[in-house]
Amino acid sequence: MIKDQQYADGKFLPNEVQLAKQLAISRSTLRHALNKLVYEGLLVRKKGVGTKVAAPTISSKSKNWLSFTQEMNARGIAIKNFELHVTWVTPDENIANFFEISPTKKILKLERLRGKTEGPFVYFISYFHPRVGLTGEEDFKRQLYDILEKDYMVIATLSKEEISAKTADKFIAAKLELEPGSPILFRKRFVYDQGERPIEYNVGYYRADSFVYTVESRRE
Repeated sequence: MIKDQQYADGKFLPNEVQLAKQLAISRSTLRHALNKLVYEGLLVRKKGVGTKVAAPTISSKSKNWLSFTQEMNARGIAIKNFELHVTWVTPDENIANFFEISPTKKILKLERLRGKTEGPFVYFISYFHPRVGLTGEEDFKRQLYDILEKDYMVIATLSKEEISAKTADKFIAAKLELEPGSPILFRKRFVYDQGERPIEYNVGYYRADSFVYTVESRRE
């Protein structure tokens, strides 16, 4: 039923009494199965309303790091830029310390609101070390790391990340088409070149109902 197209658009599944009868199982067994599917993110339950199939989520894995566009392309997801802004700013203390530059030194700031054709699900803000050489005149509709590598011979090799949960303030909520206070996934990404020199400080704000971040670790 989860794979049935008739339930893909948010239509509610039959109620517990109907499902238990249809499957010839007890309601307690059914409820246990439903709870497991809700935990796995396949179903969504609303108390007093019903159960429906969860909207498909975008997943990002930490193993074999790729750029956002490369990840989405690998999953066959067409990405749309809803907004793109380029400005020169003075960094705050954290960013200046990361780049090991003076806080009075102007750096390039790139803001992008991105998502699927149906709507945005992530708001990115990137800051770049002046050493990289970006001018702000680049065509940022191209893949970012292709620009760095092909135009400036800067190869993004290492990514270190911090993931946390937050609530959306009014600014982010408006960008992601959410109510203020809605849960979001907040990710900081620190990107280094082959010599492990910092080249990008990136933050991303993701809709929690549209994006899942998974980590895969292997013990040697």
